[in-house]
Amino acid sequence: MNHEAVADTSFAVALGNKNDPDHQACRLVHQQQRLIYLPQSTLTEVLFMLRRELGSRAAADYLEHLDLPISKFQIIPLTSEDRIRTIQLLRTYADSRVDFVDASIAAVAERLDIRRILTLDQRDFRIIRPSHIDYFELLPDI
Repeated sequence: MNHEAVADTSFAVALGNKNDPDHQACRLVHQQQRLIYLPQSTLTEVLFMLRRELGSRAAADYLEHLDLPISKFQIIPLTSEDRIRTIQLLRTYADSRVDFVDASIAAVAERLDIRRILTLDQRDFRIIRPSHIDYFELLPDI
């Protein structure tokens, strides 16, 4: 079984905030992954939310931790292909109000042929129909 995933903001924030009610569930899922892709679009939102909730030091600590091998995160930029696909997804699901970050995560998952999305906010990922599989596997299952 391939233990690679793409992380959503909600998962990454809960993982970085020990006071979050979903922190432990996210830790358990994190431990089961070999590699977690974190799109740059997601990282920006994660750092904004951590700074807002916990302060600038916490955001800086989180960013520093991403470089450690134990983090399992790999920050990746959005490619031109990802941006084009993100635009397509935003237009396709405009009536459902799918947001930019979630659409970009789906685009990255399609490009990397990944089925697993780590998220606590499953709404958009249940709406989006990926091009490479029938549906995304969403973890943690809460």
